[in-house]
Amino acid sequence: MAGCLRRPGQANPPSAEADDGVGPPPPLADWSRLVPSDLERYGDRSLSGGVSQDGIPSIDEPTFWSLAEVNYEDADPVFGLLRNGVAKAYPQRVLVHHEIVNDEIGGEPVSVTYCPLTGTAQGFRRGETEFGVTGSLVNSNLIMYDRETESWWPQMLATAVGGPHTGNVLQEFEVTWTTFGRWAEAHPDSTVLSIDTGYLRDYDDDPYGSYNPLREYYRNDRIVFEVFNEDDRLHPKAVVIGARTADAAVAVEKDRLREAGLLTTSSGGTTFAVVHEPTLDTAIVYRDPGDHALGHDGDRPTVDGESRDPGDLPGERVVSFDAMWFAWAAYYPDTALERA
Repeated sequence: MAGCLRRPGQANPPSAEADDGVGPPPPLADWSRLVPSDLERYGDRSLSGGVSQDGIPSIDEPTFWSLAEVNYEDADPVFGLLRNGVAKAYPQRVLVHHEIVNDEIGGEPVSVTYCPLTGTAQGFRRGETEFGVTGSLVNSNLIMYDRETESWWPQMLATAVGGPHTGNVLQEFEVTWTTFGRWAEAHPDSTVLSIDTGYLRDYDDDPYGSYNPLREYYRNDRIVFEVFNEDDRLHPKAVVIGARTADAAVAVEKDRLREAGLLTTSSGGTTFAVVHEPTLDTAIVYRDPGDHALGHDGDRPTVDGESRDPGDLPGERVVSFDAMWFAWAAYYPDTALERA
């Protein structure tokens, strides 16, 4: 497993020169993401995680069970995806061994990705290609590659840092970090990624520790691999909800958000409203247009004093995801942080 007490070494990203012989890229966004450093820096300072390309095998032919066919504990973490009218859950205990699932949901090819070292679960449209694990890391974060063009894509950055699509941005969508019990109650028709992956793995064993209960790597202050920036405003493994646009990055401490219900913070001239969604214990991030008074009555967010559903606030929604603080701060050192 990448990051499991391996000795880091220099990785070698592919050349950024275009190759007319490559296949089609994954679907690319027509907007940009904040990239705080020169792209070359991410490739030049990438490190080997101790395994070769595809040494951590992606799941390319996933199979699924009904909720009734699994016996997970309610507190076991899963990554929930609701898209095209279809609900699926991807257990953390499975993805910790594979990091990428190349799947289809409602007929749309997607990749659900998870980096154990940074605690980040993110989704991407993949088009005609598949994503695989390079075996390399930057800021302790998974570097993916697409199998058509061999371009390198750090998961959190969602921007290519090597290969013919250097500088391009992936089309990203939200994956919800929640628990099996919460997801099953909210989506009783959901299916669950099975352990029939075609690989011999002990899916009851997490090589990094455990989330239920929380222990070892997920709880201690150890950062295994070199990162660009360290920030002691929070414990390194504290969970934040992070969001970024072309010119701003913001984060809120998840425990603080649970207490407050709704928080606002500003960066890059934009104000963001972050609201807690208690059903799945997640968050929704909006660009706050500033033409309404936002608040929280202790149970639900309010707009101009009127109670609203967390998913019905004014403003454009911004993709967000859970992350360990050390990783978010490594990528986005100038992030605006709302904390307790």
